[in-house]
Amino acid sequence: MNIYFLSAGILCFLLGIVHSFLGEYLIFNDKRDKGKLVPSKESSELKERHLRILWATWHLASILGWCIGAVLIKVALTKNQQNIEFVDFILQSIVYTMGISSLLVLIGTKGKHPGWIVLLIIGILTIIGN
Repeated sequence: MNIYFLSAGILCFLLGIVHSFLGEYLIFNDKRDKGKLVPSKESSELKERHLRILWATWHLASILGWCIGAVLIKVALTKNQQNIEFVDFILQSIVYTMGISSLLVLIGTKGKHPGWIVLLIIGILTIIGN
């Protein structure tokens, strides 16, 4: 078992969970009608259709993170890597994805959002594990 890939995969799941829950609490909670799943209260800045796609995209990021986490955990637990070139391609793709995502969040939030640190750690763990 590769503890680096396993740790990176678990971090992906934790990041996705925290991302979705905090987003619901801090951003979307006051923008939905009582009893509704999807927020739809318009504001002067956002029309309902914009708010709805922001909500969907917000949770899409978490789901995609969980997918990457599942891949990392599967690779971590697989003892016999039959197609090592394919696995290397997947891992390299994850490293680049996490690195660029980390940089994007760092620049976009001027370093104030801690997500960039977790994304960077996931990328580094994936590099070390390979």
